[in-house]
Amino acid sequence: MIKAVIFDLDGTLLNRDDSVKMFIQNQYDRLTKLVGHIPKEKYVRRFIELDNRGYVWKDKVYQQIVNEFEITDITWEELLQDYISQFKNNCISFPNLISMLEGLRANNLVLGVITNGKGQFQMDNIKALGIEEFFETILVSEWEGIKKPDPQIFKRALDQLNVSSNESIFVGDHPDNDVKAAQNVGMKGIWKKDYQWNNVKADFIVDDLGELPLIIENLSQQINKSC
Repeated sequence: MIKAVIFDLDGTLLNRDDSVKMFIQNQYDRLTKLVGHIPKEKYVRRFIELDNRGYVWKDKVYQQIVNEFEITDITWEELLQDYISQFKNNCISFPNLISMLEGLRANNLVLGVITNGKGQFQMDNIKALGIEEFFETILVSEWEGIKKPDPQIFKRALDQLNVSSNESIFVGDHPDNDVKAAQNVGMKGIWKKDYQWNNVKADFIVDDLGELPLIIENLSQQINKSC
């Protein structure tokens, strides 16, 4: 019987690529008096390149941007602070997020989140998506002192939800940090498709979050039949 579903955040529930693009365009527009000597398209493109889909923290990104574009009217620290305070206003979810979570809760599943990243920043983004209330536990790597793919962060979430690994599913977009790491602790791993990877070995693959409730219901039925 499946009792719990735990999610990654960026690239799984939060459409990070679209959110970053909207944020950096808005940042340029808001600060155009300070960065307007740079063509907008060039500023946006370079930020997205340096950000590397979130795997480079923004202190490094903004230091590089300030140096490359010879920005003198605002510091990289001020640009970073703007990112920290304003990104939450640009959060875009993947389609069917809320209805999917409602569907899982209606089936009496307990839900959680494990996300790598900065604590308050990730919590602000979860709140911005309007989904905080759905989760019994939310683990952010900075606050936990460990990050995916470390098995301990998965075990900590399972303990907090009071479920065993074979009663639980993890949904994420990263083949190693999410899917394989969850499988390594005995969970089922569902891959939320991402264009940059192919041939991911997952228990299930979804294009759309709306597919999840039916997949999980069918999986529970299969487990019940085999017991």
